[in-house]
Amino acid sequence: MLPKMTTMNTIQPIQFGQGDDMNLRDLPALSGGIFFVYVGVLHFTDTQWFEPIVPEFLGSARFWVLFSGVVEIIVGVLLILPMTREWGGYASAALLVSLYPANFNMWINEIELGDGESLSQTGNIVRLFLQLAGISLSLWIAESHQEKRKYQTGK
Repeated sequence: MLPKMTTMNTIQPIQFGQGDDMNLRDLPALSGGIFFVYVGVLHFTDTQWFEPIVPEFLGSARFWVLFSGVVEIIVGVLLILPMTREWGGYASAALLVSLYPANFNMWINEIELGDGESLSQTGNIVRLFLQLAGISLSLWIAESHQEKRKYQTGK
């Protein structure tokens, strides 16, 4: 007689943190979090690159570059940590909405970045769609963790 074969009916989730199952939405959250932390740090190491796109009516460009760098790092960390990922998703969406005026300012006024480069019309349109996709992805990440919490708590 052949030995009885057993099969697994379920796929075991990847364990990321204590009691946290990694799902499809966690990879974009981690990637986005790392990206935000990286760009946030760049706001401190190369402020002159970002300063030209800050709309003049906001006042001190350096202040807004440094402030947005802090916010980007915080949002990045929120996305990276599983326990704060829902907040991170919503914060990321809000951040992308709040930063778009600087990108729009760069587009309509054909402002060069600190390295003397500017985006073409096509580049600005691509940036707009990437920003909209980022907002959608951020909300998708947040909703996933909201659904997971409801499932775990039964509420």
